Amino acid sequence: MGALPVFPLLINLAGSVLGGLATLTLIPAFKERFIAARLYGTDLNKINRKIVPESQGVISGAVFLLILFCFIPVPFLCCFVEEQCKEFPHHEFVAVIGSLLAICCMIFLGFADDVLNLRWRHKLLLPTAASLPLLMVYFTTFGNTTIVVPKPLRALLGLHVDLGVLYYVYMGMLAVFCTNAINILAGINGLEAGQSVVIAGSIIVFNIVELLYGDCRDDHLFSLYFLVPFFFTTCGLLYHNWYPSDVFVGDTFCYFAGMTFAVVGIVGHFSKTMLLFFIPQVLNFLYSLPQLLHIIPCPRHRMPRFDDSTGKLGMSYSKFKAKDLSPLGALIIKVTEALRIVDVRRALGEDGEFIEINNMTLINFVLRVVGPTHEESLTKLLLLIQALGSCSAFLIRYLLVRLFYDV
Repeated sequence: MGALPVFPLLINLAGSVLGGLATLTLIPAFKERFIAARLYGTDLNKINRKIVPESQGVISGAVFLLILFCFIPVPFLCCFVEEQCKEFPHHEFVAVIGSLLAICCMIFLGFADDVLNLRWRHKLLLPTAASLPLLMVYFTTFGNTTIVVPKPLRALLGLHVDLGVLYYVYMGMLAVFCTNAINILAGINGLEAGQSVVIAGSIIVFNIVELLYGDCRDDHLFSLYFLVPFFFTTCGLLYHNWYPSDVFVGDTFCYFAGMTFAVVGIVGHFSKTMLLFFIPQVLNFLYSLPQLLHIIPCPRHRMPRFDDSTGKLGMSYSKFKAKDLSPLGALIIKVTEALRIVDVRRALGEDGEFIEINNMTLINFVLRVVGPTHEESLTKLLLLIQALGSCSAFLIRYLLVRLFYDV
């Protein structure tokens, strides 16, 4: 095993720290410009309902891109200076450029969403379109679509299975999931940026462990080159987005963060491991699925409800007529109510029976368990759940995986 390329990592770290400081400085400098451009919202979870500039993820995203644009030559020049390369590594260069293109597209499309307030069906199409450069990079630089079959299924499927085009479908769906998973676990100060910081920090630790003790060194170096700048620029954004928030990150940041994670997972060839760090997002998605599919009526915004008298957040509800509910929706409500994972209220009105059910998000589920909570405390609790999810990911990756694969 050769020596680690320490110099490029140090340059990347230094640029990332400067990028974090730049994000910290630029956000307050541009606040009034965003408000003048009508890119602002009202913080509904505060008594004063103050005006807050939106879409600040475009600033952290722009700084992130500038850091990596300046960093592009560094690892390749160092490779020649240290005489580790005999010819230019075109495949690695294409991977970096293609990945940056996918992230750049996602920042642009996310900002368009913030400005145009697109519908949910567009939120599925945009990441799909932005992931196409990423899939082409994978096809031209690696192209392997064969997976190792878990031990319990080997008697039926053999040791390896070539998924072919289905593997590209999986990667495209992964990009869509990552971008929207952060977007639907949102609605309180600091949560979008906070969960992204925890996920990025966890993957950075995973990359360092693999660099020191693993085999696929180049893949994890690639991941670190992207995630270290993302971590520091997001920390700068989180500082201003923390309770009481001075800015909102917007859909721009959610798309940018999700695509960055998808890029390092796909091009770094650890997409299954990366999904382990999204355990809270996966649980939130599964819990939200009946509303996302409109089996149960879903309002446009499912953020928790603020109580002016106590200053605390409580569960928000979706209200609808019982006769408007499909048989499948009625069954889901009956089962989830029996499992005590939703709060259902029923009342008779002039038009028949009305049903109120708490909006099916992880935020509302936590509020159901702990009761009305102050917004900052709720954010801390959800980030603690995110950190516990990362601990579970490491446990699964390095211990439980032995039950299914030869490691």
